[in-house]
Amino acid sequence: MCYELRYMFQFMLAVLAAVRVFVRSRFEHEIRSGVCAHLSIPVGFGLLLTFAATIPAQAPGRGGRSSPQLPEGAGRDVTQKVCGATCHGPEIIMGKGRTRDQWTAVVNAMVGRGAKATEAELMQIAEYLSSHFGPNMVVTSASTGNRPGADAPRASGRGPGPLGAGAADSHVVDDAGAERGKSVYIAECVTCHGVKARGGDSSLPRNQQGADLIRSLVVLRDRYGNGIGPFLAKGHPLQSGQPASSLKTEQLADLAHFLHQKVYNTLRSGTELQIQNVLTGDPKAGEAYFNGAGKCNTCHSPTADLKGIGRKYDPPTIQSKFLFPRAVGFARGGATPVAAKPVTVTVTQSDGEVVEGVLHTLDDFNVALRDSLGNYRSFKITPELKVGKHDPYAMHVILLDQYTDKDMHDIVAYLETLK
Repeated sequence: MCYELRYMFQFMLAVLAAVRVFVRSRFEHEIRSGVCAHLSIPVGFGLLLTFAATIPAQAPGRGGRSSPQLPEGAGRDVTQKVCGATCHGPEIIMGKGRTRDQWTAVVNAMVGRGAKATEAELMQIAEYLSSHFGPNMVVTSASTGNRPGADAPRASGRGPGPLGAGAADSHVVDDAGAERGKSVYIAECVTCHGVKARGGDSSLPRNQQGADLIRSLVVLRDRYGNGIGPFLAKGHPLQSGQPASSLKTEQLADLAHFLHQKVYNTLRSGTELQIQNVLTGDPKAGEAYFNGAGKCNTCHSPTADLKGIGRKYDPPTIQSKFLFPRAVGFARGGATPVAAKPVTVTVTQSDGEVVEGVLHTLDDFNVALRDSLGNYRSFKITPELKVGKHDPYAMHVILLDQYTDKDMHDIVAYLETLK
C-alpha cells in the first residue's frame, strides 16, 4: 500500500509540473488580455488537476508487483546512479547476459550517448555487470537470482541489442534449439548459404550462390519460424533434394533459432565481431611515427606516462585507448588502469573575475562547470564572456582523421613493446 501511495504521489507531482507548463503556455496571453478573464489560473489549474487525479496511478510492474531490482554487489550503487536513475530501469540491464568485453562495449556506448561518470565509476559498472550478468545468465527479479539463459525462452519486451535496443517482439533465441537448428542448416542449407549464413561464394555454380541470410528480410522479420516456414513451403529447394515441405514444425523453429542466433552474433557486441590479433604492425615504424609525424612525444614519454603500458594492457585495449583515450579498458593482472583526464574550462567574466573547473556542459547559450571545491557554476554566453576550453585529448581527435591503417597498427606494435 505504501509502495502504491509513493508512486501515486510521484505521478501527481509529474502531472502538476505538466499542468503548470500547459497553463502558462496556453492561457497566459488570453488571461492577461482579458479574453479568458473568467477562467483564472488557480481555477483552471484546479480543474485540470482534478481531471488528472481521475487517472489511476500506474505503479511499475505487472499485477501490482514491484519492478525488478539489481542484485547486491560491489558496483551496484554506482550502476543504479549512472544507468538507472535517468535513462532506464534495471529490467533492461537484467534482460540478457553478456561477456566482459560485450558489457565494456555497452558501457562505452552509454558514454557515447551522454552518460556522465568518471572512468573509475565506468570501470566499476563494467565489472559489476560482467560479474552478475555474464553469458547465458539472466536475472528476472531480485528473488530469482541468476539462471541459465538456456531455460525456455521468455519474451522480455526488449530487443537483443545493447541495453535492449531493437524491436519489442524480437526473437528470443533458445540456445538448445539453435544447436539443433545448426544440424538442420548443415544438412539442408550450408552448401548454398555458407558456413556463416552470409551467402554462397561467387566461385560456386550460379545455382549454389544462395542469399546472405543475415541480411535477409525474411529472416529479420521471422519470429519462431512464422516467416521462414511459409517461404520454404513455396518450393525453395533443399540440398538433400527433399521438398521443403518435408521439414517438420519443430525443425523450422530450431532453424529459426539458429539463424536468429547468427544474426545477433553479427551485432557490435556479438561473437562474430570479437577482436582478433591486432599485432600486425612494425614496432620500429611505430616508434618512428611516435617521435616523428605523429608528434606523440610532445605529450607522452615511453619512460614516464607510457612506461610499462605493454605490460598493463593487452594489444586490443592499447589500440582502443590511444585511438579513444576516454574508452573504458581493463588492465591486465589487476593493474590499476590509467584514469582519463577531464576536459576543463576557464571562464573570464566581464568584470575580470576568472572561474576555472571541470567542464559540465557547453553550448551556444550556456557554459557550466564544477570548480575545485565541487561547486556547480553556470554562466550565460554573452559577447563579454570569454570561454577557454582545454581538452587534454584534442590532439587524439585531430589525429584520428589522419592515421592510416598502417600507422595505427605500427603504433600498437610499438606501444606493446613498452614492458
